[in-house]
Amino acid sequence: MKIPILMYHQICEQVSPGTPFRGLLVRPAAFRRQMALMHLLGYQGLSMSGLLPYLQGKAVGKVFGITFDDGYLNNLELALPVLQRYGFSATCYAVSRMLGQTNAWDIAQGVPQVPLMTAKELSEWIDQGQEVGSHTCDHLKLPQLDEVSQRYQLMQSRMDLERDLPSQEAVRHFCYPYGAFDRDTVQLVQQAGYQSATTTRRGRADVGSANDLLLLPRVLVSRRTSLPLFALKCFSAYEDRRGTSAY
Repeated sequence: MKIPILMYHQICEQVSPGTPFRGLLVRPAAFRRQMALMHLLGYQGLSMSGLLPYLQGKAVGKVFGITFDDGYLNNLELALPVLQRYGFSATCYAVSRMLGQTNAWDIAQGVPQVPLMTAKELSEWIDQGQEVGSHTCDHLKLPQLDEVSQRYQLMQSRMDLERDLPSQEAVRHFCYPYGAFDRDTVQLVQQAGYQSATTTRRGRADVGSANDLLLLPRVLVSRRTSLPLFALKCFSAYEDRRGTSAY
């Protein structure tokens, strides 16, 4: 059995032609249709904490995971009302030292700068039944760092978020920035105490012993993902056959 974990970044309407990585910006109307379809088919959208028992094979049901990378303010403004409408929960992976700033790590690629959620806004996200996970302190490619620096990014980011977001008792879920990791990085994630870690490798997650909770693949939802293609990605081997990074 396989479970789709959806990977989103921004939910926004306007995208200038030629914008780098514009495919990662999903229109609000498309997001509404996607969530409505899953609800209509009897599926429950869950955060990583809610999904974990299903991934471990300890629970069974029609479920899927919902994740947002980076912590954009438009997730709160445009995605949260849709999640609330259907009673879904999601995990937003925040960059702990960038709260209230912009996606500065994208400047060199020419990506437009947009607001990230502040600690107060992330707390509102949590108070409305959603979850926050770690995306490191500074959105760096972990394998390019030495061991000490990797440990710092993994552990300090969790400590920062737990300090700044007291309404969420613990941060136990992680996402690799840029989908970058190696064997040593995965071991450090485990040692840092995270219960799950998502990648940008495309595919649906296996249930039970065959599933590596620190190398979870996800279903890429892009601006060009039509509703029929969205269904194909979630309910067939379409995305599993891709197997490559979304970046």
